[in-house]
Amino acid sequence: MKVVILAGGQGTRIAEEGSQLPKPMVEIGGQPILWHIMKYYSHFGYNEFIICCGFMGYVIKEYFSNYYLHRSDITFDFSSDNKMTVHTNVAEPWKVTLVDTGQQTMTGGRIKRIQKYVGDETFMMTYGDGVGDIDLNTLYDYHNKEGKIATITAIQPGGRYGMIDFEDNGAVKGFREKAVDDGGWINAGFMVMKPEIFNYLPNDECTLEFEPFYKLCDEGQLAAYKHYKYWQCMDTQRDRSFLEQRLKEGTAPWKLWE
Repeated sequence: MKVVILAGGQGTRIAEEGSQLPKPMVEIGGQPILWHIMKYYSHFGYNEFIICCGFMGYVIKEYFSNYYLHRSDITFDFSSDNKMTVHTNVAEPWKVTLVDTGQQTMTGGRIKRIQKYVGDETFMMTYGDGVGDIDLNTLYDYHNKEGKIATITAIQPGGRYGMIDFEDNGAVKGFREKAVDDGGWINAGFMVMKPEIFNYLPNDECTLEFEPFYKLCDEGQLAAYKHYKYWQCMDTQRDRSFLEQRLKEGTAPWKLWE
């Protein structure tokens, strides 16, 4: 099964580096977060990827065109006709299709543009800036059981701010962290979609999370797989620091590979 990853955004809120790279190419632990996402899917046996490129898409293309060099030990002998010797070849069992889906194209439009690469088959899809410990096989089984056109993974994010507890007379009783079950559910990505989804994506201006999802809801064709464990997006420098710290501590829930 193919995995579609939306990688067209710009990380404008991730310090200076994010404004100079596609957001999925901002690194955590020395590798782009896009790489972490792909490694996670690969752990579950999903090794064929379609990357929807947009802002500075050539950076993503250059990364994969040189992936062989990035991940191997190599000697360049310039005294011998620029000879290159590969000592250790570390490669992934991946097939990666990189598609220019436009600079200003919205999320639904990007997916529409890769229709010919997906074909007439169910596919997985996620955003290029979030990681988690979702069991992808269980997610897929849930999608099949529900029988809907699309299934999203729903999570309850914890609040970024502490909560104030009050006494009955209005005095401050204390402070506490906002629990994850204090808020509503949000779409965390990690979706499964039948090819019928393309019928709901008319053009480049189509935003997947609005008109298409609303219509699917009206028709009873959108399912939600509730995930109660770890999920984290990388939307800000603070988010990136959280992810870096988990990797540094060896407690990154999404890192299932050696």
